Amino acid sequence: MSRDRKETVRLPWFGIPQLFPYIRKYRKTLILMIVLGLIASVADSIMPLFTRYAINHFIAQKTLDTMPVFIGLYLLTALIKMAADITSLNRAGEIEMSVNRDLRNASFRHIQTLSFSYFNQNSVGYIHARVMSDTGKIGELVAWRMMDFVWNVSYLIAVAAVMFALNARLAVLFLLIIPAAAAVISYFGRKYMALNREIREVNSKITGNFNEGITGIRSIKTMAIESVMETDFCRDTEKMRKVSVRAAHYNSLLQTTMSTVGSIALALVLWRGGILTREAVIEVGTLSVFISYAVGMMDPIEMLVDTFAGVISIQANIERFTRLMNTESDVADTPEVIERYGDTFHPKKENWEELKGDVEFQDVSFQYPDGKELVLDHFSLKVPHGTNVAIVGETGAGKSTLVNLVCRFYEPTRGQILIDGRNARERSQLWLHSNIGYVLQTPHLFSGTVRDNLRYGKNDATDEEILEALRLVNAEGILDKLANGLDSEIGEGGDQLSTGEKQMLSFARAILADPRILVLDEATSSVDTVTEKMIQNAISTVIQGRTSFVIAHRLSTVIDADVILVVKDGKIIEQGRHRELMRKKGFYHSLYTRQFEEAALNSMG
Repeated sequence: MSRDRKETVRLPWFGIPQLFPYIRKYRKTLILMIVLGLIASVADSIMPLFTRYAINHFIAQKTLDTMPVFIGLYLLTALIKMAADITSLNRAGEIEMSVNRDLRNASFRHIQTLSFSYFNQNSVGYIHARVMSDTGKIGELVAWRMMDFVWNVSYLIAVAAVMFALNARLAVLFLLIIPAAAAVISYFGRKYMALNREIREVNSKITGNFNEGITGIRSIKTMAIESVMETDFCRDTEKMRKVSVRAAHYNSLLQTTMSTVGSIALALVLWRGGILTREAVIEVGTLSVFISYAVGMMDPIEMLVDTFAGVISIQANIERFTRLMNTESDVADTPEVIERYGDTFHPKKENWEELKGDVEFQDVSFQYPDGKELVLDHFSLKVPHGTNVAIVGETGAGKSTLVNLVCRFYEPTRGQILIDGRNARERSQLWLHSNIGYVLQTPHLFSGTVRDNLRYGKNDATDEEILEALRLVNAEGILDKLANGLDSEIGEGGDQLSTGEKQMLSFARAILADPRILVLDEATSSVDTVTEKMIQNAISTVIQGRTSFVIAHRLSTVIDADVILVVKDGKIIEQGRHRELMRKKGFYHSLYTRQFEEAALNSMG
């Protein structure tokens, strides 16, 4: 689902039921927090009664009788309130952090199961905001907003009960504030909700631009587009400012109006309470209780408004999180496959068959999820195990489509792909991916040591196996340049290494897994000629006995391939061996001749 899809306004509780599984496990802690909050609010509500007793008894009657008992009860109530506050605050913090952790783990785990199309349609910044910002807001809602709601509502109920017990008519007069507050919330809340939705969307764009400004800093500097990036970033932050100012405007109106309503209610209590006191209907101490409640009730009501506004704001976060968790992958294993082979996180490897490496395209047609035209149209091809398939074509021709289908990063629109004679959908994705070694044009290494990175190819690889993989790809010399050998830190993204060294380690990592299918996606296009020659020598060694798909830009590297597929405008227009294609004098002949002439001119120059 694209992040640009327009959202509709929903009620504040939409999506909350889907959060129950993450909250239910902490129900005992939540119940304790709620009970303690109730105790604290009740203690707060009865504190003014001590003042009433002091005025009516000690001051009016000018006596100190029962003073020790009075002081003892007052201190006991204060201590109970303090203990309840401290413990409930601790439990709220524990719940917030625990729910945050669980939501982030669940969202990150779910993201790992989504297909490539999701990442093509959503930026890194947008996804990052879902995992970090949205989950943090939801944790805040579950803990602090809930605690505020429980405390404030229970306090208001307790106060209302005491007020009615003391004087019903005066209580009714004061409690007229409740429908007035509800009307204010209803009017301003809707506007505030809509603006907060817009703020979240703009914030996601800012996060995405910020991320690109860092990850793409080399490209930005080499293209001298700092001013362009700044303009785009400033445009989004200015939009954020304008929308946030409007949201703050409505929030301030909300808060100010509530304060005004509260002040009016207090004035009514003072007016009517003064008359009742003068007529001796109520005592001065009782009036002081009403005044204390009137003043004290302003804060809980305003806090309830703030809590409601917070829930409205967090509603967008809840919807985004639930939408992410409800996003289904375009490529998914069937329940039957999961039952037999397990899923990504719970594999049943004891049921995994050995992969031989036969691949067959049977009348395959394919269209990208966000595309409008068929990239493959009724394409068929048999690739026996051990076959070296080269895929060539101009830049942007769509050479990666075939290997994306073989790897099951996408599903065929029509037709089927057979792996060892069976439809690929009849076995798990993890089974297939565990048998594929993929070397990208731009290698990605993880932060950590050389050993850590290579073990992503095989978790339990020994140092001897790692060194053997490095030897197979002629990369053992890299360790000689590093101070700590396999224990050398390579930096974020491997930035302590050259592009060629990163590619060699990436190649060794793929080989370490001993894959039955090897995919090389222009693996030598971004390295120097010396490194390219080393990789080519390694390729000729490691593809023996493996089915390999080699996407190549330089045609001189694939003349020995068993079959060459020529791609143009996303479609396969020629296929055959090098000599066969050259004799046809078609598009492949034109490509090869042009590259040969360019290479000759470069060598002469």
